[in-house]
Amino acid sequence: MKCPICQHPDSKVVDSRESQDGDAIRRRRECLECGKRFTTYERLDAAMPMLVKKDGSREPWDRGKILSGLFKACEKRPVPADEIEAVANAIEKQVQDLGSREVLSSVVGEAIVAKLRDLDDVAYVRFASVYKSFRDVDEFMAELQTLVKERTGKGGK
Repeated sequence: MKCPICQHPDSKVVDSRESQDGDAIRRRRECLECGKRFTTYERLDAAMPMLVKKDGSREPWDRGKILSGLFKACEKRPVPADEIEAVANAIEKQVQDLGSREVLSSVVGEAIVAKLRDLDDVAYVRFASVYKSFRDVDEFMAELQTLVKERTGKGGK
């Protein structure tokens, strides 16, 4: 494994643990050149379905895009990186469990929205505002009012 700091090609494994959901192995590594430590995750390379976008085009599944969207939504929020990774894992598992060779991007988007709604209100609103493409401020305000009603009805968050 190449060191992300100095690019040296050799490192040693210092610690290995199974992730909470058991879908990955987390390894702490130490670079044999600079001595810096970094974390890698080892996952089964399962065949993921093609993603069918709104315009009908297809593209290969890209976990990086899911994580990027989640990290942007959770930026400057008190959401640990481990929880964001867990959401990405859950989305991937949900898509794999569909057992389909293709999945609509809307299915993935709705799954992300649902997970973020439970994770963090602000992250949910950020993601939903881009994903749902509100036509105007009134639609956006209606979504916020729905969220507030749900939170106050459930005891708040």
